[in-house]
Amino acid sequence: MREELLGPKVENVAVAIIPELDEDNHLQHYVYLINYREDIMEGIIITSVGYGNNANTGEKVKTSTLRHCIEVLLPNEAAKVEPIMEDLFGLSNEYWVSFWVNDVMYDKKFVFLAETIIEKNFQTIPKLNKKGLMIK
Repeated sequence: MREELLGPKVENVAVAIIPELDEDNHLQHYVYLINYREDIMEGIIITSVGYGNNANTGEKVKTSTLRHCIEVLLPNEAAKVEPIMEDLFGLSNEYWVSFWVNDVMYDKKFVFLAETIIEKNFQTIPKLNKKGLMIK
């Protein structure tokens, strides 16, 4: 019975953080949602929050929770969700993704741990052909 409460397992969905140049030619990191599934994701809701401890004071820090909606994400398609400031890389950054496929709701939490969003951890992200960090 407990497994029924967990819902269906989410597979072939990823969240990636990619550094790119913005319109002013400044380096900015962006969060992407990538659909590696063979079906269409619909009614997508993404919440993001950062949390951790202040490196200088040791006190707990938590960012505001942001919410994003994407109506449809086709198979093998990616969507830019939000920019992420480098100041937040010292925190754990959580992205909770919920979506529908064929009248079934799926949801999964993706967490980029504190201090892991660094260039030495970057790899080429399939579908985007850009270097970044991805959780699948």
